[in-house]
Amino acid sequence: MIYGYIRVSTAKQDYDNQKHGILEYANKHKLGHIEMTEETISSRKKYEDRDLSRLVSSMKSGDVLITSELSRIGRSILEVMSIFKDLMERDIAVHIIKGGFIIGGDENKIQSSVLVFAFGLSAEIERELISQRTKEALANRKAKGMKLGRKKGAKIASKLDGKESQIVDLLNKKVPVSSIAKMYEVARTTMINFIKSRELRAISEESTENNRVQEG
Repeated sequence: MIYGYIRVSTAKQDYDNQKHGILEYANKHKLGHIEMTEETISSRKKYEDRDLSRLVSSMKSGDVLITSELSRIGRSILEVMSIFKDLMERDIAVHIIKGGFIIGGDENKIQSSVLVFAFGLSAEIERELISQRTKEALANRKAKGMKLGRKKGAKIASKLDGKESQIVDLLNKKVPVSSIAKMYEVARTTMINFIKSRELRAISEESTENNRVQEG
C-alpha cells in the first residue's frame, strides 16, 4: 500500500499544496493509488497522540509513506529519527518529496544508510545542544538559590537523584512519563513524584525557552 501523509496548521492552501505535491510525485514515479491521511495538529501534540502514529502502526512490510517535507514528520530531528527507526525496522519506505529523500526499500540501501548516518549525526548534535541548555538551566536555577535536590521534609533519598538532567532531556523530547519510568525501572507514580519534587517540569520549560531564544 502507498500512503500519503499531510500535516497542516489551519491554512487550506497549505493542505492543497501538499496533496497536489504528493499526487504529482506518485504519478511521476508510477506508485499507483494513494491512501491519504491528513491532520491538523498543534506543535506541542505528542507523536503517540497524532494520526501519523496510528497510520504508522497500521502499515505493513513493503508499504510506502510519502510526505511533502521532513518537517511534516516531526518537530525535531530527534523525533524524525525515532519515527524513521521504527519505519525501517518494519521494512516501510519513506519518500520525502522536498529534498528527494527515500529512506528504506531494497533499491535504496546505500542512500538510506548515508541519510540515516547524516540524520543520526544531526540528532546527536541536537541532543548535545539540548543537554548543554539543560545544564545551563540547572546551573541558572542553582545560582538563584533554588534547590535542585529533594525538598525539606522529603522522606528518603531517591534512586533517581543525580539523574535530573537526563530526565529533563527526556521531558524536552516529549517522552511520556510512563516511558521514562520504565527506562529507570521505577513506578510511574515514583517518577511523577520525583519530577514534581525536583521541579523538573519548570526546568524543562526553561531550557526549552532558552532553546527557542537561541534558535530565534
